[in-house]
Amino acid sequence: MGVGPSAVEITTLVVSPVHAYEGRPDDGPRPDPGPVTRSSVQVRAGAGLVGDRYFGHAAHRRAAVTVFAAESLDAVADEIGAAQPLDPVLTRRNVVLRGADVDALAAAGRGGCGALFSLDSGDGAVRFRAHRPARPCRWMDVVLGPGAFRALRGRGGVRCEPLDDGVLRLGPAELRILEPAVVADTATA
Repeated sequence: MGVGPSAVEITTLVVSPVHAYEGRPDDGPRPDPGPVTRSSVQVRAGAGLVGDRYFGHAAHRRAAVTVFAAESLDAVADEIGAAQPLDPVLTRRNVVLRGADVDALAAAGRGGCGALFSLDSGDGAVRFRAHRPARPCRWMDVVLGPGAFRALRGRGGVRCEPLDDGVLRLGPAELRILEPAVVADTATA
């Protein structure tokens, strides 16, 4: 029982071969060996985004791709009083969408099940299973601005497992909820 397609926009695609936010935030991020933004990305079922630091790592199979809402970053900019729009690349989220309540896709409660959804940017639908929320780290206060870590709580996106091979491109896309997220009954869990 799915939810009809929604028009969204893929505003940012990030693929980075290194984990730039390691160590102490005061020391600054590790430099990326090249540009991390892409106009398109190759998705591989069960593996992630080709070239990304989490690609093919068994420990990250259920969290290989992170999807994030551009609207969340807009709200954070307002909350922290940023003088200009915040750069979504600095969040290190792989797929940034405008026009979707991304955080509602995550599993809720112990034993909850995240949404099954697809994204189609013109090359065919790519299915993902949403799992846990993507929690922000203290690095956000360093790279986005003081207060960003706290402001991102509850709206940091969702960690997903790709179920299909495919391609995602910047620009207009279609989001289809194939199965909504299920909230676990915490009284019986």
